[in-house]
Amino acid sequence: MNSFGRAFVVTVFGESHGRCVGAVVDGCPAGLPLTVGAVQADVDKRRPTGGPAATARAEADRVEILSGLHQGRTTGAPLTLVIWNRDVDDTDYERIKDLARPGHADYTARLKYGGFNDARGGGQFSGRMTAACVMAGAVARQLLGTIGVEVAAHTVEIGGIEAKPADFNAVKASATDPLRCADAEAAAKMNKLIEQARKDGDSLGGVVEGMAVNLPVGLGEPYFDTLDGELARALFSVPAVKGVAFGAGFGAARLKGSQNNDAFIVRDGKIATATNNAGGVLGGLASGSPLVVRVAVKPTPSIAREQKTVNLATLEETTVAVGGRHDACIVPRAVAAVEAMMAVTLADFVLRAGAVPRTAA
Repeated sequence: MNSFGRAFVVTVFGESHGRCVGAVVDGCPAGLPLTVGAVQADVDKRRPTGGPAATARAEADRVEILSGLHQGRTTGAPLTLVIWNRDVDDTDYERIKDLARPGHADYTARLKYGGFNDARGGGQFSGRMTAACVMAGAVARQLLGTIGVEVAAHTVEIGGIEAKPADFNAVKASATDPLRCADAEAAAKMNKLIEQARKDGDSLGGVVEGMAVNLPVGLGEPYFDTLDGELARALFSVPAVKGVAFGAGFGAARLKGSQNNDAFIVRDGKIATATNNAGGVLGGLASGSPLVVRVAVKPTPSIAREQKTVNLATLEETTVAVGGRHDACIVPRAVAAVEAMMAVTLADFVLRAGAVPRTAA
């Protein structure tokens, strides 16, 4: 399905090379202050920066809000947000329309939809669909802000180069860096690797770390609606995501219980933990510590290198070199998508918990 959430419901629509991509947000409280500019600011963080990682596709990505907003406040009706696709070039896709691009959903989508799907640029399976998610995430961010919850993400690894740990303020500040990385030294090394990959006709993947602070303790639901479970589900909707881990993640499997457990302490008159290996989630519920999640992002599958494939029309083995305009590394642009899906999930949970009234004013 193309919808997510129970109380804060997001439905995405459109295709990479269709007329538009958009989102409908249903359940947003009436009276929430919201401007196109606030949504645009988040969408702009997703756009290519012009560095070696970025695609040459030059979409302006101008946000329009078609419904659910009047005089700067939400009305309680569904919000419809849209971005029109202006810089569409189908030339390369027409040339390879019957060739299953390795790493893409061309083969699986063709069989599922009988060939009637819009396969240009990946259609509804394209990373372009994250623009719709980012618009919905911007609305969710405004809602979360009414109770002091903040969400931010940054690049922590590209091509095996790891950034130094960063606190929440440094993560927020990294939004001005072209690679969305809080470690300038690591970012310089990442840039060199990306440039080399582009020259080689190849691509790189990496890791994005998302954080959320000031969450109400106990946010989440047992057993199948856990906070981390629903967050993982939301993050896996981002097309390039191949792994999600909270806190120490897979590293916890190599620790003893005495090392992995987060000891409880009192800090500034409140219960806290000395460490945060749990990533801010205990028993599927928010613990009060910062929520920390890491997301593995695969290398961009559209590469100029020749790869083996099959012609889906003739069932003959052949090769394909994908032309067009593609990112040598999608990780920096995935940062905005990670923030968005975290915000959407958390907005749904705070509404379900009654932490935000149905009328925000």
